[in-house]
Amino acid sequence: MSSVTFARAARTVAVAVAVLFGIATVIAGGRVLLGSDPGYVVFRPLLFYNTVMGLTYIVGGIMIARNLLRGRNAAGLIFVLNLLVLVSIVVAYRQGGSVAVDSLRAMSLRTVVWLLLFAVTAWLARARRDN
Repeated sequence: MSSVTFARAARTVAVAVAVLFGIATVIAGGRVLLGSDPGYVVFRPLLFYNTVMGLTYIVGGIMIARNLLRGRNAAGLIFVLNLLVLVSIVVAYRQGGSVAVDSLRAMSLRTVVWLLLFAVTAWLARARRDN
């Protein structure tokens, strides 16, 4: 597989992960906002944040598809925002706040996914610039 083919495949996967992750996040958040019981205590501010971010994930995926540098910047910003929220809910959890362990796990997953998307898009942007 040539490096160009690999780069195209990596970018396609990054776009698909971002968009599908966004759709899943919007659907999950929307269901709970409409009254579905997720089976654990819901921290409402986190629910609203994640639902809105689901839309942002979709936009980020589209940006990765259309403009690699802007997509990289979007992925980096989403990662940082998710990391800040993760740190804040860890603090709230440790102080006895109403944050469920499931919320910590889900936010950790979101943060790691966007760190990986940022890493892939940064690598793709650098590889493009070096060629």
